[in-house]
Amino acid sequence: DVCWKNIKDAGFPDRILWIKAAAAKYPYIDTTRVGIYGGSAGGQNAAGAVLFHPDFYKAAVAACGCHDNRMDKMWWNESWMGEIGPHYKEQSNIENDAKLQGHLLLMVGEQDRNVPPETTIRFADALIKANKEFDFVIIPGADHTDGGPYGERKRRDFFVRWLHGVNPPDWNQAPARR
Repeated sequence: DVCWKNIKDAGFPDRILWIKAAAAKYPYIDTTRVGIYGGSAGGQNAAGAVLFHPDFYKAAVAACGCHDNRMDKMWWNESWMGEIGPHYKEQSNIENDAKLQGHLLLMVGEQDRNVPPETTIRFADALIKANKEFDFVIIPGADHTDGGPYGERKRRDFFVRWLHGVNPPDWNQAPARR
């Protein structure tokens, strides 16, 4: 009910409160370095975290997200968003590109048959036009994916770099595995 016509909510207010409560109980949790990852609808939400809640989320990896619900299969979107109206534009990651703070990695399968890759590509285009910095990886030949082993490495390296402030290994210097 909370997300009806409000899919950008994604439970963020509750999640932020939960993480802060956990940090109060467990002092090793650092709420100044929170990252988020998601694929598909979770990819849309992960990107939304650094657009709509940048005061809390510092880095996000968004895989195969639908970054504007007007561009996807309507049966799924209308189940959560109702008929198309102004709330679609208000909650679009593409329309809110200028709000990006923190660090964002976008990943998409070149041949995604579930969520059109076009939504990620249009989001990247909007971010470029807004002069925002981000990383973008297209997985050649892949369907609806988080990138498999390559995507996992990119995701981990991204979080190590931006949440721990450490440069990950130079994988091009490591022996090639085939």
